[in-house]
Amino acid sequence: MNYNLAQINIARMLAPLDSEIMKDFVNNLDRINQLAEKSEGFIWRLIDDNNESAVKVFNDDEIVVNMSVWTSIDALFNFTYKSDHKDIFKRRKEWFSAMKEMHMACWYVPVGKYPTAQEAKDRLDHLNKFGESSYAFTLKSNFMPEEAIEYKLETRKQK
Repeated sequence: MNYNLAQINIARMLAPLDSEIMKDFVNNLDRINQLAEKSEGFIWRLIDDNNESAVKVFNDDEIVVNMSVWTSIDALFNFTYKSDHKDIFKRRKEWFSAMKEMHMACWYVPVGKYPTAQEAKDRLDHLNKFGESSYAFTLKSNFMPEEAIEYKLETRKQK
């Protein structure tokens, strides 16, 4: 079976989306989303109506949710840190508060599968509770899909 990389990234806004504080962030959203969609290795991203339900999963109206699927960790890394996205990323403190817990998690999904908001929240919660593993990890890790499969099998055997 072949796998792609799923990711969730959440952030807590300093003010409502329609505020002056968030204006420049909002004004850049379409451009950055289009950049992602045109980036090598991009497959899917959570869009509008689904994003509303994702926010509800976190039960916090100040949280914005970004979920996407990529062909590889390298593809996501290149978009995040080597494209024009990096300029917006550098400005994140203008719009978002620092979060005490991990706010980004990656994991592998079978090709053709897209994560649900609940699955993404579960992965992020797992990362915060147990640290990095092949089940949920950050861009700093280099876990392979095979390791994620082994992790799931080990977890099932322990139950």
